[in-house]
Amino acid sequence: MAQARISAKANEGRFCRSSSMADRSSRLLESLDQLELRVEALREAATAVEQEKEVLLEMIHSIQNSQDMRQISDGEREELNLTANRLMGRTLTVEVSVETVRNPQQQESLKHATKVIDEVVSKFLDDLGNAKSHLMSLYSACSSEVPAGPVDQKFQSIVIGCALEDQKKIKRRLETLLRNIENSDRAIKLLEHSKGAASKTLLQNTESRFN
Repeated sequence: MAQARISAKANEGRFCRSSSMADRSSRLLESLDQLELRVEALREAATAVEQEKEVLLEMIHSIQNSQDMRQISDGEREELNLTANRLMGRTLTVEVSVETVRNPQQQESLKHATKVIDEVVSKFLDDLGNAKSHLMSLYSACSSEVPAGPVDQKFQSIVIGCALEDQKKIKRRLETLLRNIENSDRAIKLLEHSKGAASKTLLQNTESRFN
């Protein structure tokens, strides 16, 4: 009977140790789960800062190249450009980098997608209209919604091979490029309109002198 009590006590000790180890393991796992949520929140916050930096730089650049800047005095333009350059310099001091984990296939897909976009961008000066149409088809390839225009199926297959974070960055880059083209088109139309109005005024003034 004494031997049975000793064996029972030893078994109880082993059970307690096993139970205690399981509890510790469970607590550690729970802690890691909580940290994983914070890590993802950190990455999302850093990505948001990256995007905000891109937007700010684009807005500053847009103001510097706006039609309004062309229609003010040289002194005012110089002063505003100094302010814009100061803001751009301060924006560029913010350095945020969120690295994306990629396998070799995803790395190759990203390189291929970047090359396709760069090739279209290089043709902006030669044929802006055609480049815009091409960019629209690339953008449609990245959209989850039903596209309004044609879709570049080849580019779509390339983008699908990229990491999810890279897919979002590719789409954002295309959105930025399309906005820049829209702004350029608007500036050109305004410039042509102002030239047309100036020519019309000059013609009217000339006719009034002869009448």
